[in-house]
Amino acid sequence: MGTYNAVKNRILNLCEEKRMTIHELAIESGVAPSTVKNILYGKSKNPGIVTLKMLCDGFGISLEEFFNSSEFENLEQEIE
Repeated sequence: MGTYNAVKNRILNLCEEKRMTIHELAIESGVAPSTVKNILYGKSKNPGIVTLKMLCDGFGISLEEFFNSSEFENLEQEIE
């Protein structure tokens, strides 16, 4: 799995776990709904660390908790 898919899957899994819609996540995190949708639907494949931190704040978790997930354990090499 690539990094983009791992980030996308982690966001979707956290939304499900926290029982939040994409719109609720956007409101809680202060990130525009269009930005969240662009990340989830592939328009933005490289979200910045500040955006990810804001999303984590919306979820009520730390960046460490975000990345401490099985999705990030065996990522593919991005540079070939």
